[in-house]
Amino acid sequence: MIEAVDIYKSFDGKMILDNVSATFKTGHTNLIIGQSGSGKTVLLKTLVGLHEPDSGSVIYDARNFTGMSDQERIDARKEIGMLFQGSALFDSQTVEENVRFPLDIFTDQSLEERRERANACLKRVNLENINHLFPSEISGGMQKRVAIARAIALNPRYLFCDEPNSGLDPKTAIVIDELIQEITQEYNMTTIVNTHDMNSVFAIGENIVFIYEGKKHWEGTSDDIFHSDNQALNDFIFASKFFKKIKEHR
Repeated sequence: MIEAVDIYKSFDGKMILDNVSATFKTGHTNLIIGQSGSGKTVLLKTLVGLHEPDSGSVIYDARNFTGMSDQERIDARKEIGMLFQGSALFDSQTVEENVRFPLDIFTDQSLEERRERANACLKRVNLENINHLFPSEISGGMQKRVAIARAIALNPRYLFCDEPNSGLDPKTAIVIDELIQEITQEYNMTTIVNTHDMNSVFAIGENIVFIYEGKKHWEGTSDDIFHSDNQALNDFIFASKFFKKIKEHR
């Protein structure tokens, strides 16, 4: 479980996160949603330690991540997997080398052991026999799955996903959503997904935090959304005619 407790964050005197508190549950796909400029990306980066809050705390399973020393944070980051928006694969490395990268950095395993683990992770995301290929030689959806394989290489307790469906066609996006949810349950991880994809919200939104103008305006499940009287949330979720029709038929 990850907890955000009274998080404030500003840049150049402008308040971006205003007293945000939220709980992200273990074994669940936790989504952070909100319109562009709402503060959701800053919240994700604060939770993972890429931004320091002006005040407040980030708690990882009763451990104060915000108050950790540099060495304690290095140790804690070994428990974190990160799926970046653009996959962030190294173009000059093969698929296997990309997946093996965190193992090379953070473990003292033999090369054979690291290769075996990389291959096991690739198999888990349904990618086999592409070890020797480079990112430019595979599709965007396959690149995303390679990035997921890399993110789980260290058996993380926490997984952060920044717009995982960005740039993907709807069919591939569904595959990625389902894979993230399956891996979350299989590894019993605390997974936090930053997204504006409404299909993801309704497909895998087990716990959803809605950020509006820097504040947490709502928290609940995808089912709860249909019964919410939060106007800002309704305006955001049901902006399209398609999702309005879904609500009308509930």
